Amino acid sequence: MQIFKVGGAVRDRLLGKPVTDIDWVVVGASTEEMLAKGYRPVGADFPVFLHPKSGEEYALARTERKSGRGYGGFTFHASPEVTLEEDLIRRDLTINAMAEDDQQNLTDPYHGQRDLEGRILRHVSPAFAEDPLRVLRVARFAARYAGLGFTVAPETLELMRQLSESGELQALTAERSWKEISRALMEDQPQVFIQVLRDCGALKVLMPEVDALFGVPQPEAHHPEIDTGLHTLSVLEQSALHKQPLTVRWACLLHDLGKGLTPEEEWPRHIAHEHTGLKLIKAVNERFKAPKDCQELALLVGKYHTHGHRALELKASTLLELLQSFDVYRRPQRFEEFIAACEMDARGRKGLEQRSYPQADYLRGAAKVAREVAVQPLLEKGFKGPELGEALKRERLKALKAYKDNA
Repeated sequence: MQIFKVGGAVRDRLLGKPVTDIDWVVVGASTEEMLAKGYRPVGADFPVFLHPKSGEEYALARTERKSGRGYGGFTFHASPEVTLEEDLIRRDLTINAMAEDDQQNLTDPYHGQRDLEGRILRHVSPAFAEDPLRVLRVARFAARYAGLGFTVAPETLELMRQLSESGELQALTAERSWKEISRALMEDQPQVFIQVLRDCGALKVLMPEVDALFGVPQPEAHHPEIDTGLHTLSVLEQSALHKQPLTVRWACLLHDLGKGLTPEEEWPRHIAHEHTGLKLIKAVNERFKAPKDCQELALLVGKYHTHGHRALELKASTLLELLQSFDVYRRPQRFEEFIAACEMDARGRKGLEQRSYPQADYLRGAAKVAREVAVQPLLEKGFKGPELGEALKRERLKALKAYKDNA
């Protein structure tokens, strides 16, 4: 019985990055032996055990064979006869198919260290094409390591293209897809994730609404980059540079979907794209079963982001409607995330990345003014029920008019 550290822990140590999760593989052992040593079984599909003291996961070396469609369409075989090399060959990328023993002696049958040095994301074997989830995983690794100069090997990108065209991507569950998408969006360069998906044809399959934005022009005066798809990538890039949360990054990705529906004869203008895009945002939200907070913010940003940009020009009544739409009184954080998404949108334009965004503080001030309108004096005047709501609205409007006059 031999125990090896495998996968990401080995990769990240060799890259000089902090190691967070450790995967262990046990070679030459049976289920009975693991149980006898006090390991607790947890794997339903294949033998995985928890260490009796550390609680870390230890998996028996195994092989796998394609038996159906999608991520779950595999049968596994684990036995003491399965070698370390056989276990490693079923992994996705060469840089994830290395192992080391407790003396840090490296086992690298598929040249992962060479690809680490060459900054290449390369598949281990043709079996890569059997698992559609790997398209998303490779794009995610590309987003994570782009800053170190990593790129996807041309032959791996070709396999990803074949997978995208095979119909296998449609077999992925919403939950599995969202897990990869959400993790990718939180990487250092999430725009690379979208670009790699587009390069291999997967974006057209998974998010045709986003793919449709590429090649659609916008007015050069506001968008020096012109192309709506490139703008979306830039907005996503800004959201990562400014360390925005997942909700904001998801909204940034989807905010301009309506521009993909504009008839060509109306280009480069996109009248009412905020409203035409809502049904598309809703469709993408539902397709991946995005969490409720992500869904809500994406829809609100899609609908109101141009309000954010024109905040200084808005009438007090429009400003109040905007604040009411976000329920800033009970959910101030959501409005703060809206402001952040608007600022990322403004900065995600060629040459304008460092521009100031005075609308942000103006909107924060407006929300503060509206929240500070006291209810007690109105109650003391005898207002209640719907009348109280209307009176509160009038007072808030009055406060916002004064705020606007003094801004």
